[in-house]
Amino acid sequence: MNITELLPFLIPLLVVQLGLLAYTLHHILTHKTYKRGSRTMWLIITIAMMNFVGPILYFLFGKEDV
Repeated sequence: MNITELLPFLIPLLVVQLGLLAYTLHHILTHKTYKRGSRTMWLIITIAMMNFVGPILYFLFGKEDV
């Protein structure tokens, strides 16, 4: 299997992943309160687990309900 055969699947996945990461980082940096943890902890988790896991964990466990 050649990488060019996978590009139609990988490019949209990469765009969604980077968009979710950017939105998560924006939300972490613009809010001061979190359900659990601190800003530093959520930045480390989000960046270290850049694939979908870090941002999803933040929105499930860190984002404060309004």
